[in-house]
Amino acid sequence: MSNEFQTYRRAPTAIVALMAAAVTLAASSAGLAAAAAKSTAPAAATAAPTSDTDKTLYALGVLLSRNLAAFDLTSAEIKLVEQGLTDGNARHPALDPEAYTAQVQALERTRLGAIDERQKTAGQAMIDKAAAQAGAQKTATGLVYIPLLEGQGATPDRGDRVSVIYEGKLSDGTVFDSTAKHGGQPVPLNVTGVIPCWTEALQLMKVGGKSRVICPATLAYGDRGAMPTILPGSALEFHIELVDILPKAPPPAAGATSGATPGATPTMPGATPPAGH
Repeated sequence: MSNEFQTYRRAPTAIVALMAAAVTLAASSAGLAAAAAKSTAPAAATAAPTSDTDKTLYALGVLLSRNLAAFDLTSAEIKLVEQGLTDGNARHPALDPEAYTAQVQALERTRLGAIDERQKTAGQAMIDKAAAQAGAQKTATGLVYIPLLEGQGATPDRGDRVSVIYEGKLSDGTVFDSTAKHGGQPVPLNVTGVIPCWTEALQLMKVGGKSRVICPATLAYGDRGAMPTILPGSALEFHIELVDILPKAPPPAAGATSGATPGATPTMPGATPPAGH
């Protein structure tokens, strides 16, 4: 997993604090907004930003939108949120937002539950379709393993460190991460330093082999997800090439202080299992 995935993990109610931070950020960017207004006439809503200031402000909006993914807002609801942001930035809110903290948290839980159910339905359909393909193996854990190219080398065990080339997709086919996005070189990882789906799948492969693996949510990020990219309840699809089993690192010399722990820095999707695994 790329390091940016670390930012996707948060406490269930952290969105309230993030929303408060959003209003603070909006207020602090008021100077930038004023500068943008003085420059040229505002572009149409569908036009891409052109100046560096406009691009910065647009990026701010995109970043704030990611903190709202858990609410699965409709277009009409986004308008209300925009109004709250505008009024908060002007320091003239129509109501006391602190009085609605419990309601905001309850809305988040409700919306996340609905997202979770939709994703589980879509994920189950993907799993069933994959399991019906010729050569597919569905294991006792629910993982679907489809060999694409049989390797001729050794099979890794739980204590091994391997190098892989991979691509990860959501149930709608969106590629959310891959080695191609990070330079294309094989990445090293510990067999047990990844989500349970990967730990199981790697031990079904041989060096030089390629496989397609469908991971149920229970073997990936579960009901928590890895927002905003991986929604709660999401099944995931991976194409994995097992490039090599890496030599085991020699034990540190007596009295030596160790630096970074091997495998401590995630390097591929799912390097940090969800809570409960």
